[in-house]
Amino acid sequence: MGTLVYGGNIYTLQEEGQKVEAVFLENGKIVDYGQKTMIEKIYETRIKENIDLYGSTLLPGFVDSHMHLVGYGEKLMRLDLSRCQSKKEALEKVAAFAHKVPEGEWIIGDGWNENLWAEKMPITRKELDSYILSHPIVLNRICKHAIAVNSKALELAKVNESTPVPYGGVIELDEKGLLTGILKDQAQELLKKYLPKVTDTYVENALRIAIKDAYRLGLTGAHTEDLNYYHGYEGTHRAFKKIIVEEGHLFRAHLLVHHEVFLDFVKSKESYLSGGEWIEFGGVKIFADGAFGGRTAFLSRPYKDDPTTRGVSIFTQEQLNELVKKAREQDMPVAVHAIGDAAFEMVLCALEKHPLKGIGKDRLIHATMLRADLLERVKSLPVILDIQPSFVSSDFPWVIGRLGEENMDYCYAWKTLLDEGLVCAGGSDAPIESADPLCGIQAAVTRTNKFDEKQKGYRMDEALKVYEAVCLYTKGSALAVCHEKDRGMIDIGFAADFTVLDQDIFEVDAKKIDTLKVVKTIIGGQIMYDATMPI
Repeated sequence: MGTLVYGGNIYTLQEEGQKVEAVFLENGKIVDYGQKTMIEKIYETRIKENIDLYGSTLLPGFVDSHMHLVGYGEKLMRLDLSRCQSKKEALEKVAAFAHKVPEGEWIIGDGWNENLWAEKMPITRKELDSYILSHPIVLNRICKHAIAVNSKALELAKVNESTPVPYGGVIELDEKGLLTGILKDQAQELLKKYLPKVTDTYVENALRIAIKDAYRLGLTGAHTEDLNYYHGYEGTHRAFKKIIVEEGHLFRAHLLVHHEVFLDFVKSKESYLSGGEWIEFGGVKIFADGAFGGRTAFLSRPYKDDPTTRGVSIFTQEQLNELVKKAREQDMPVAVHAIGDAAFEMVLCALEKHPLKGIGKDRLIHATMLRADLLERVKSLPVILDIQPSFVSSDFPWVIGRLGEENMDYCYAWKTLLDEGLVCAGGSDAPIESADPLCGIQAAVTRTNKFDEKQKGYRMDEALKVYEAVCLYTKGSALAVCHEKDRGMIDIGFAADFTVLDQDIFEVDAKKIDTLKVVKTIIGGQIMYDATMPI
């Protein structure tokens, strides 16, 4: 039987500002909405449960359009360096952690970011060696496109100064030609293949922890890319089924299929959007370049603060074309990571050469640095731009010096993208950034951070309205995966997925959006999180 939800600010998102008094739910779907007295009269005999919002604000459920769900759980489980404000603090934290680990075991940490430190220099092999000698150490930079490792790790991986550099990678050497301990993009694989294999239990625990924390953040689903990093396609898919379906941790997981497990996917007889209500398969995930932090995003011009490099192209144009072609042979869209403008252009060339003929849309993930000519080309393609508003708060102001003020016109240009009629979805790229959608919404609107002393915001001509930002994580995420007719809004027949906040997000000071509290997270009509109850 059904549930009546009422007593607060209920926004449908069908149009800006549209509110209703009540929503009637049944069997996980929205049956009707409108005036409370009318709904009660029509469905009197079917209403068996009431949810009084007590003045809180209900929105269609937030969905992260791009994250790594298992990786996010890992971050919650292991050594986290993302809050370290100096290199010394990071090194001391690693050393303290090492005391808890049996001698000789690998230490893996996440999240270091030299742009937060006064010295602005990454962690080196020698610095790690000065703190810890008895453990091999791998520390992932916050962008996941670079790692810092110690000598013991390099020794175990048989990496030295004469090791050939893989295409699409960087093995950093110092002025004496010695290893610094920094490996970037494809070069990371030289070492990561020696890391201990994770167990089924480890992956399941990470996924369970991630989903429970997602409830706390008001997330009802996510488009996630995990299938190539743990137990491959079959094992990781099995973990999703166990945690979400068998254990009942309801969550709408849209699984992107990394190109390296694409053959396993094809052999499984699955297809785009197959899977089921809770777990469905998405497009083929491809990386075209790296990130600004490690200067591996592929640019059409040299980096302003290092003219010796334009970044890294993970594939040649021919290789990228071939990957898209293979996806098309299975009527699959692609989802391509492209941060730099040269990488974005390579992706457009591949999409133009092998246009999508099946259902759905291709996804260009990040689309951080563009140009006017690229915008004109992308308008003619069936493409969703998968943007991460939190990048504004984490990348400014250091990114201006890295790219050059004169090259910023089409960077982080969220408003321009929407004004040009392009469809955008909003994600976090967690664990790279915070998985909190409220942080992303606030970043899209205020475009500021703690380094912005006058709190004026960075490039405010690209700021979004709160309604536009909220739609990125609701209607935008639904459009990205062909669910615009059953998710992302409050309408008849749509999924009964809701995020309930303690205050009206459209009325509070925009700079306080990230302080709003999630009161309830409702998925398929079931309350999966209640702030008054333990998880």
